[in-house]
Amino acid sequence: MVQVIIFGIIASAIAIGILTYPFFVQWRRDRLRRQPFPNHWQSLIERNLAIYAHLSLAQQKQLQGHVRVFLAEKQFIGCLGLRVTEEMKVIIAAIACLLLFSDRGKYFPKLRSILVYPSAYQVNETVMNEGYVVEERLTTRLGESWTRDQLILAWDQVERDTQNWHDGHNVVLHEFAHQLDQEDGRAEGVPILPRELDYAIWAKVMTEEYLTLCKSVERGKKTVMDSYGATNPAEFFAVATETFFEKPYQLMEKHQPLYELLQRYYKLDLLQGRSE
Repeated sequence: MVQVIIFGIIASAIAIGILTYPFFVQWRRDRLRRQPFPNHWQSLIERNLAIYAHLSLAQQKQLQGHVRVFLAEKQFIGCLGLRVTEEMKVIIAAIACLLLFSDRGKYFPKLRSILVYPSAYQVNETVMNEGYVVEERLTTRLGESWTRDQLILAWDQVERDTQNWHDGHNVVLHEFAHQLDQEDGRAEGVPILPRELDYAIWAKVMTEEYLTLCKSVERGKKTVMDSYGATNPAEFFAVATETFFEKPYQLMEKHQPLYELLQRYYKLDLLQGRSE
């Protein structure tokens, strides 16, 4: 009888939209995280995320819970005839959720839909040249993150990234880092930080490292981070995130302050081996 009453209350809450309130959102997410994780999902993650074996058992469990919530809340849309399979969804979700160990618990709140193209796609881009003349041109892209509600990925690039985990390139990590950056409505290379005093430290380290990369790129020097990070501070944060997860040893060796800053932000120390 008690169960009937409880489910009746929940059904009524759904009918009037109360389950969108923070309390019920949290209740639903906690319930999803407690559910058993499918064995075939875990196998997919083990095969496609080289980093997974370096996480502690507790972190693996946490990642599994995040994946469950992510898949329940985000919509995947195939483009140009692509059928988005369960495998694609799990792999994309698992990589994206690596960015959520800091217990922010927001699950990329502005993001609603993930559009997946079979391969690189073309878009019309409006640019201003040196003569201040605005022109449109076709640009080929592998992914992009919108400040509104969508994120776009090229699936064949996602596959290449999972097969070459240590090359410093990962389109999923890159675009979802942009999502973190864009949570406040702006793309400036500064995500929402837990404490006010963290912003001064973030600004100091990121500015110094960004300018160092820009100078190295100008001089044609070899860099740990991809030169695309010198485009602007927003791209620098996304590229630094890729490098942190894919080349942690090189980042620590060459850019220790940046590694330690991202380690504190993402709440992961990727230089430690797996601990039980």
